[in-house]
Amino acid sequence: MEINTELTAIKGIGEKTAGLFSKLHIRTVGQLLEHYPRDYEKMEPAVTVSALCPGKISAVKASVIGMPSTKRVRNLLITTVQAGDATGLFRITFFGMPYLKNILKPGMTYVFRGVCQHGSPLRMEQPRLFRVEEYTPLQGTLQPKYALTQGLTNNGVSKAVRKALDSTAEWDRPLEFLPEEIREEFQLLSRGDALEKIHFPVSTQDLIAARRRLAFDEFLEFFLALRKFKEENQVRKVDEPLEKVPDTDRLIANLPYRLTGAQHRVWKEIEEDLQKENAMNRLVQGDVGSGKTILAFLALLMCAANGRQGCLMAPTEVLARQHYEALLQIGMEAKHSMEAKHSMEAKHSEDQGLCVRPVLLTGSQTAKEKREIYARIAEGDVNVIIGTHALIQEKVVYRRLSLVVTDEQHRFGVRQRELLADKGTGTHVLVMSATPIPRTLAIVVYGDLHVSVLDEMPAGRKPIKNCVVNTSYRQTAYNFIRKQTEEGRQVYVICPMVEEGEMDGLENVMDYTDKLKAVLPSAIRVAALHGKMKSAEKNRIMEAFSRKEIDVLVSTTVIEVGINVPNATVMMVENAERFGLAQLHQLRGRVGRGDFQSYCIFISGNDNEQTMKRLNILNTSNDGFHIANEDLKLRGPGDLFGIRQSGLLDFKVGDIYQDSDLLLTASSLAERIASQDPEEKQEKYRRLYERMKENGNSIDFKTI
Repeated sequence: MEINTELTAIKGIGEKTAGLFSKLHIRTVGQLLEHYPRDYEKMEPAVTVSALCPGKISAVKASVIGMPSTKRVRNLLITTVQAGDATGLFRITFFGMPYLKNILKPGMTYVFRGVCQHGSPLRMEQPRLFRVEEYTPLQGTLQPKYALTQGLTNNGVSKAVRKALDSTAEWDRPLEFLPEEIREEFQLLSRGDALEKIHFPVSTQDLIAARRRLAFDEFLEFFLALRKFKEENQVRKVDEPLEKVPDTDRLIANLPYRLTGAQHRVWKEIEEDLQKENAMNRLVQGDVGSGKTILAFLALLMCAANGRQGCLMAPTEVLARQHYEALLQIGMEAKHSMEAKHSMEAKHSEDQGLCVRPVLLTGSQTAKEKREIYARIAEGDVNVIIGTHALIQEKVVYRRLSLVVTDEQHRFGVRQRELLADKGTGTHVLVMSATPIPRTLAIVVYGDLHVSVLDEMPAGRKPIKNCVVNTSYRQTAYNFIRKQTEEGRQVYVICPMVEEGEMDGLENVMDYTDKLKAVLPSAIRVAALHGKMKSAEKNRIMEAFSRKEIDVLVSTTVIEVGINVPNATVMMVENAERFGLAQLHQLRGRVGRGDFQSYCIFISGNDNEQTMKRLNILNTSNDGFHIANEDLKLRGPGDLFGIRQSGLLDFKVGDIYQDSDLLLTASSLAERIASQDPEEKQEKYRRLYERMKENGNSIDFKTI
């Protein structure tokens, strides 16, 4: 059986099951083997009720006491039942599972596994249910948990993987593509052994070793492909360098606030780049609120004042529209300021350097609106174009494009920005990111870019008040949310998963939305947002939230780049222990944007000492780069179960924070291989090159 063999070749997988796997983009044996677990459950020995510890995941062996009861709260069915043993009682609540009323019979004994919460009696919400004989052999084991789709069970995936591994056991060599000398040099498992241990680990040590080998493979392939890409995209020469213009100095002087020292420094770097014969390739990193947008506007203004066109691409329509409106607002404020200072001289805004003629281009505009905008762009009637991916459509023809700006860079990629840059000749490229990636990693990952860092925040921003708690404080948090909404404020609630079944034990958006609707007053408007929604639906919800038509928005991390809502004052993150600190910091940047005091509540499902130490770093610093570096120190190789830092690099296993040392090692090895074998003809690397060709464009540079 070869890795490119279709899944139906595996015994027990028919056309119907293969169709379910295809929804997860799994169609071959190789793709199944690389469908790695998203999480693992360490199945604890079952304890007595008296041994339950609030805030911790526990398995408790207990008998059902009395009949379960089910009630409807708004649109949610809530089932409650009491259970206990000789040492005590606890109360169990299930949401949206009314059928359990017919399963949980008085006197029957089960193992209930979940997070225990404070109360009298103790409480447990939505625990997993096991028969005693079912749970006993699982105690002390690591159980893989896979990403699923409706109709596909975790057990079904596990069995399919087991059969695939057994079928390929006799041909380990085709699975292997690294020379033995490299495996020995870096102390790596064989590929076949790593696949076995990532799916069915016997111990945590097995899991660490497997992750290390598979992450190394991903990093090495990435850097080899990135090197080739860079070779094919050499330095671009500009047609005619831009000239320094007084317009930008005038705008800076007439802003309603002062630029920070960091903003002045980075603007000077951008301004100098725009005057060079080689096209600019610069990344501007800075925390949310550090002032990246005004630097982009200054660059666009300089471009416009030189008679050229510039464009700014944002990842969502809502954000694109907010940039467009912000540019108009800045223009109006600057114009009024100039007119006040120069009332006798200033008769036209353009006389004072406000020569920007902007337009907004998005996918949701009508065909007629788009045709009119296309014509204006082609004729040069507009010189600043702000939009989404619509900017790179074939129908968009620029008259003289000289500058491309991409906002929230990690949502776009090299190929996308190259497509946009190719709309002009020798086009300058400015990319912006709020993801605080440490500079040592940025230099490696963004090797084709010069890196500028905004490491200073504007004066006058109220610091966000942070709170790190375990799940037993959830009701207190709900009361606080209710109070904030009653005062007219808005709230974000972040869950790691979209729906039940993706990863047991973690909160999901769909169920959590229903739960909040049940526990909060009916006057509080609660809505859900996640990445599986169609773009139009996501835009509709984000727009409604920005217009204050939604009070509480329950979302995945898709919200981290979506909208700017100054009225939002609370960010609550469930299962905070599963996120990297850098991502949590970026999420909290969604609040604290207005005049009101803002708050961030991090709820951890695990309150062990190391976890709380990590999360409490967020209480001591608002510096994203300091936090990112601390995250590097504290997230060691044993931290296996975290949710990957969103958007940075699209790896299945590797994490640039957790595996930073491995990332740098793989980068060095890629350079060594490329220098040793520039023609890609050496026999010892043949399987590595074949592997890269087999993957084709899977390394698409979507997120660098």
